[in-house]
Amino acid sequence: MNSRLNHASVGVGGMGWVDLHNFLEHQKVQVVALCDVDADTLEKAAKTVPGARTYTDWRELLQKEGDRIDSVNVAVPDHTHFSVAYSAIQSGKHVYCQKPLCHDVAEVRVLTQAAVRKGVVTQLGTQVAATIHDRTGVKWLKEGRIGKVTHAYLCSNRPGAVEAYRLKGPRPAVGQPPPASLAWNLWLGSAPVRPYAPNFYHPTKWRAWQDFGTGWPGDIGCHIFDPVWKGLGLKAPSTVWAEVQESWRNSPARRADTWPQGDHIIWTFPPNEKVGSGELVVEWFDGNYYPPEHIRKLYSEDLKEFPAESSMLIGTEGSLLIPHDAPPQLLPEDKFNTVHRPRFPPRNHYHQFVDACLSRESTDSHFALTGPMTEAVLLGTVAIRVPGQKLEWDSTHLKVTNSSEANRCLQRKYRQGWRLAGF
Repeated sequence: MNSRLNHASVGVGGMGWVDLHNFLEHQKVQVVALCDVDADTLEKAAKTVPGARTYTDWRELLQKEGDRIDSVNVAVPDHTHFSVAYSAIQSGKHVYCQKPLCHDVAEVRVLTQAAVRKGVVTQLGTQVAATIHDRTGVKWLKEGRIGKVTHAYLCSNRPGAVEAYRLKGPRPAVGQPPPASLAWNLWLGSAPVRPYAPNFYHPTKWRAWQDFGTGWPGDIGCHIFDPVWKGLGLKAPSTVWAEVQESWRNSPARRADTWPQGDHIIWTFPPNEKVGSGELVVEWFDGNYYPPEHIRKLYSEDLKEFPAESSMLIGTEGSLLIPHDAPPQLLPEDKFNTVHRPRFPPRNHYHQFVDACLSRESTDSHFALTGPMTEAVLLGTVAIRVPGQKLEWDSTHLKVTNSSEANRCLQRKYRQGWRLAGF
């Protein structure tokens, strides 16, 4: 086992700031390089890590650092995840990447295959997966506590999220020069060129735009899906379908540029030993779409409030509620009141990645496991863009077999100067 991990952080604002501090807390990590397109953000991080070499362009970091780094974490807007992570993996670096793994379905497949081929350690940034809560939910599903699972209801109805993050558009007709601290062309990366506009893209607001983000399902969906995917041992879905708010669906300008403020996605998955002989139906709700009242009442009776971000799994022997970052609950409670909660040693998602890099072991959210999950989540965003169409999915050939329009949404074409790995 190596005694030290020399690490580089690409993207050190927002969630990248959280990531950086978690890595710094591991006694065997030495953060030796930092990168961010925003000079003010980079300066703040550099003061936290004195002596770390700083870069504005991640390509320069990978080129100049070479053998001086062992690992990289990626915390940039979704549309740049693949470029950074793939380039790092091709250089033999271990990679921790924020969710969703990539912007496009096709990118996820290529990145997952590259990680397996290179044999590097990987971890998707679903940090709640390390909590006792999610691990308990996964264990109970693997044990078959609620029998064969027939239906799952996933939701993210966080109060205030629509107003704060889900811009309706349109984009500003006229832009303005970016602040001197922001390298706007580098921020755009592989995405089509558009003028900078304050309070519309950087920071945080980029998730609302199709060129940069993956909407609310892409943002939170990987977190909510994670224990369901792992606990049930799911593989690729067979079909996916979505409905969206009428105001977005009926606006060509919005449909071409933004994500809706609310959507409802339905996947069907083939049977397995946890699901039984029939297909598993998984539904997603966000914005003004909520799980059915009778499902919420399975938990919310007796003045309990149904968790705004959670999954409810319906089985032949009962139900399981897995709130996001809170203890799961077997239902009805009186039926399962003798079931003891498992005991787990505490775990830090970031530190598990570090330890795996040093020992060359695996992680709980490595790309070979979470890549296929991310593909399923992003297929939901494809369905959003062709609402009302039930898409038939051929995972082997990475193709929607009944919609050319949907197939065009599986991958972007990068702009000149940023093309990579066939994209």
